[in-house]
This record gives sequence, C-alpha cells and structure tokens, in this order.
Amino acid sequence: MKRNAVETVMGAVVLVVAALFLFFAYTTSTVRAVSGYEVSAAFTRVNGLRDGGDVRISGIKVGSVISQELDPKTYLAVVKMSVDPAVKLPVDTVAQIASTGLLGDNYVSLEPGNEEEMIKPGGQIEHTEPAMNLESLIGQYIFSQQSQQKKPEGGAAPNAPK
Repeated sequence: MKRNAVETVMGAVVLVVAALFLFFAYTTSTVRAVSGYEVSAAFTRVNGLRDGGDVRISGIKVGSVISQELDPKTYLAVVKMSVDPAVKLPVDTVAQIASTGLLGDNYVSLEPGNEEEMIKPGGQIEHTEPAMNLESLIGQYIFSQQSQQKKPEGGAAPNAPK
C-alpha cells in the first residue's frame, strides 16, 4: 500500500510540472492571434499558408491570417488578415507569401510602400506575389542541367574539322 501512495504522489508531481511547462510555453510564445483591423489580399497561389499564420513586416509579427477562401469569379485565393492597429499600411503595400525555411511554415510578408494614403480597415492590398513553387523550381533546374549535357547529333564537337 505504501508503494501505491508514492507512485500516486510522483504522478501528481509530474502532472503539475507538465502543466507549469505548458503555461510557461503559452505565455512566452507569440502564437496568439493579433487582434486589429482586417485587410485582404488576392493571390494566385497560397501553397502552405494556414489560418492563424503570421503576417510580418521586416520579419516582425504584426498580424495573423484569419481565413482563406477561393473567389468563385476570379479563382484567386483571397486571404483575410488581422493587422495590429498601430501599424498603418500604405496603399502601395506589397504582400507576398514567404517561407521560414526549406521545410518551415509559410507566412504573409508585407512590404510597405511610400504612398501617403493608407489602406482603410476592411480594405484590400492590391499588389501581391504568390508563393514560390519549390517543386517546379527543382524541375526547371534538373531540366536545364539535362539539356546542357546533351551532345549534338553525330557525336562530333561543333567546331571539329571535317
């Protein structure tokens, strides 16, 4: 009976330590959504972007992705974002889908322009750049390497004397 009490106490200690760890991780992380004004942007591709993803300017998180939907008329992916109210975006801001690394998450990177007029809440970012498609880039590289290695027909060098 004494052994069961010790195991129960140790189990309770482990659970308390795990709960404290989760609380600490949640309070110190920047995973929480940023509340602010809503803007949208239309992209041709949003590969790997997810709801709740970051919206960043110069690598600093200034917002969150709220939702993604397909526009049935233009067949573009419309991304709605929440941006910190302290950050005002000029109307010539460029939004692009960027990646944190080769296997990392995608996020929306904003590059503010120089215009004096600002995007109003509920407005749209007009200038966008889609996510880079890694598979097609690798395919293009492989194809270009193979075409450079092919020899002309007849096996002779192009400048060889006849």
